[in-house]
Amino acid sequence: MNADELRSIQTPLKERYRAEPGAARITLSASGTLDSAAIACKVETGQALVAAGLHPATGGSGAELCSGDMLLEALVACAGVTLKAVATSIGVELRSGRVLAQGDLDFRGTLGVARDAPVGFADIRVTFELDTDAPQPQLDTLIKLTERYCVVLQTLRRPPAIETKLVRA
Repeated sequence: MNADELRSIQTPLKERYRAEPGAARITLSASGTLDSAAIACKVETGQALVAAGLHPATGGSGAELCSGDMLLEALVACAGVTLKAVATSIGVELRSGRVLAQGDLDFRGTLGVARDAPVGFADIRVTFELDTDAPQPQLDTLIKLTERYCVVLQTLRRPPAIETKLVRA
């Protein structure tokens, strides 16, 4: 896809969202089913059913996906798609590229071993490895816009209000 093709797809959407701001607000959803035989949750991804379970550092076998890994994978996916869209839009030619995310966890927190250990990632790093001849100022703009428009990255930087509730089945 080139910049003109991307614009032809996005321009009508942008015009509609400017005219009707409410049309731009949608609700995404995810669901999972608790596994009756294991400490796992089967998550519907839209492409496949995946089983998420305990990370080996918390006693898991490693046979199931770890939700922490899935969070980093969602960040990589979103950052990669956003980077490609921005590169296309601003005319940065990429021969190839990779997006890497690493996150530091202290499992003492999630296992309740140390009250002062946080539950969740303490630090997350995202690295873009790009094969391109684009000049550095253009690459700086590419990264700046990718950070600005990446939904997952911005959600992690500015967490939304989260509500939990219990409903009896």
